[in-house]
Amino acid sequence: MEGAPTDIAALPYRPCVGVMLINREGLVFVGQRIDSGAPAWQMPQGGIDEGETPRAAALRELEEETGISAGRVEILAETPDWLRYDLPAEIVPRIWGGRFRGQKQLWFLMRFLGDDSEIDIEGRKHPEFSRWRWIGAAQMLAEIVPFKRAAYEQVMRAFRPWLAGEAHGTVGDASGCAGH
Repeated sequence: MEGAPTDIAALPYRPCVGVMLINREGLVFVGQRIDSGAPAWQMPQGGIDEGETPRAAALRELEEETGISAGRVEILAETPDWLRYDLPAEIVPRIWGGRFRGQKQLWFLMRFLGDDSEIDIEGRKHPEFSRWRWIGAAQMLAEIVPFKRAAYEQVMRAFRPWLAGEAHGTVGDASGCAGH
């Protein structure tokens, strides 16, 4: 694939789910992508496997990326429609074999019922995050990678009643330690 804009525009969106995981205070879980040296914070997300429902995919992705099992969360809401974002043109040829222009995502809001010590980003089969933290929704928008910002704004609008605003939250690293 040459990556010409007209070729990219013809590509489909990858079906995906996202999880906005909040704690009891309404702070949002974000992880620093392990494959990026630059700040690249995001919420858990991933593709939907063949024959898998979006809800099942969301619970699977959450456990794969954070170690949090389905029994440790309460699903509070989901977006009524699929949200889309386009990848920057220079990234398209390098991700998913150049087969997708971006992702279409169904988002789930989940409340974490456990303790921070249960979050395990390091012990994953394919770790995605090098660090994690709880942050306020407004701070999350400020720190998200720019090409995902519009989609994250839609997620935040959909789930606003459950979210804490400007709180700073706590940080955890790959060893599971949380602190300020």
